[in-house]
Amino acid sequence: MTSANPDPGAAGRGAYVIGVDVGTASARAGVFDLRGDMVASAKHEITLFHAAGAIVEQSSGEIWRAVCLAVRAAVAQAKLRPEQVAGIGFDATCSLVVLGAGGEALAVGPSEQAERNVIVWMDHRALVQAQRINATSHPVLQYVGGRISPEMETPKLLWLLENRPRVFAGAWQFFDLTDFLTWRATGSLARSTCTVTCKWTYLAHERRWDETYFRAIGLGLLADEAFARIGQTVVDPGTPLGQGLSAAAALELGLRRGTPVGAGAIDAHAGGIGTVGADGDPQACLAYVFGTSSCTMTTTRHPVFVPGVWGPYFSAMVPGAWLNEGGQSVAGAAIEQLLSMHPAAAAAQRRAQDAGQSLPALLADLAAQGAGTLSDTLGLAAGVHVVPEFLGNRAPHADPGARAVIAGLGMAQDLDSLVALYVAGLCGIGYGLRQIIEAQAAAGAPIERIVISGGAGRHDLVRQLLADATGRPLLATRAQEPVLLGAAMLGAVAAAAFDDVPSAMAAMSKVSRTYPPAQGEAAASHEARFRAFEKLQRVAREIR
Repeated sequence: MTSANPDPGAAGRGAYVIGVDVGTASARAGVFDLRGDMVASAKHEITLFHAAGAIVEQSSGEIWRAVCLAVRAAVAQAKLRPEQVAGIGFDATCSLVVLGAGGEALAVGPSEQAERNVIVWMDHRALVQAQRINATSHPVLQYVGGRISPEMETPKLLWLLENRPRVFAGAWQFFDLTDFLTWRATGSLARSTCTVTCKWTYLAHERRWDETYFRAIGLGLLADEAFARIGQTVVDPGTPLGQGLSAAAALELGLRRGTPVGAGAIDAHAGGIGTVGADGDPQACLAYVFGTSSCTMTTTRHPVFVPGVWGPYFSAMVPGAWLNEGGQSVAGAAIEQLLSMHPAAAAAQRRAQDAGQSLPALLADLAAQGAGTLSDTLGLAAGVHVVPEFLGNRAPHADPGARAVIAGLGMAQDLDSLVALYVAGLCGIGYGLRQIIEAQAAAGAPIERIVISGGAGRHDLVRQLLADATGRPLLATRAQEPVLLGAAMLGAVAAAAFDDVPSAMAAMSKVSRTYPPAQGEAAASHEARFRAFEKLQRVAREIR
């Protein structure tokens, strides 16, 4: 590992790196030193456009402007000169960006608004196309857990071809959002192994696209073009791109032309990069990114095929290692949806706003105050059970048609019953996580510990209940923003501050606290509730 010296003049380069994270609702930038300490951060909101037919869209132009504003604000807050920034890395949601000639935006939906050129990850317009692709049983599908999701890019591309053929024909490039950002920053058309392997069916272990797959599903046009519009050059995360920041991008970002830019990662995977190295053994840890949705990432030395869990993907997170990716289609968003249904939610929301908190944070505080220990809060949810699959089951059942189940509600309309519903919902998230862990273990990918990141998982109560519900120790890292840290690590590797991604992970991430799972009566209660969770899940499938 190259030594990390925080002196701005060290080795003739800057001593700080920037991580940029584009989530569902905002673009964020964090400035880190080479020890992994964040010295400044800023964010800028991004608009989401919803339309009938499960359509969710964004604007790549607005996203880039938000990135520039966030980076400038973070650098100003850190009081840095541009030459003190050694490198920059990007992560983003796995959303599809469509650009025409010259990089102009093309409308991807019925609004016909060209600026709405991003099909967001959560957009489910391509459900029928995903079903047709799965009906082919093509061998490529074994690398996405046996069934492709409408959240992935080839179903969305097929939807565009069938529903907006002029847009498809006029597209110059189809980008994953992360790769759009690195192109916008450097002009490089190289794609990240992370994005195209996890969401586009690129076979990274063979360094190729499977032409027969694209022809079988109706996207043979892309094969005819030798995949020029979806990526002919694919590189590992952290690989330096082009000549670094272009003159135009440097001016927009307020940085130095030529600043190294690392090939990026999907946002959840950046969270994995920023966390799983903290304990020293990435293979023993499952990275759990708990945000609007949730994502689980498990690293193995050899490929492990888990039905209903995406992957195995080669070099998608840690170069040279295999990755299994699961998760829940909604997690933080599921809790918000669940709470919004309760009669006391509006008053509690106003109370939370007055206190400068989110509603879930307020309820977590109230639950913790009403119990002897954090594990004891389970008693508040007695008799109430939640299967929070409002937007389907991503893993391990790969069932986009699944829907939420809530059992045990009475007539209570007070704040205490809202707290109880919240605790039951958190347990439901935990039991879904346990199902993924057990499915992976049964297939040959066991884990010993969970390392958490993501905005919805910051409260001590959330962390303890997830540890209790899964029966696994849960680790929190020192970094308050591990997703931003993971992106910054990619910038550090591109800048040659570290030899490779594992070296950066080991140097820049550390464990701050461990939450051991409950034992005794509390563990027995969670076991009983988990069995009830699975029974409700089965009944919901049967009656559907």
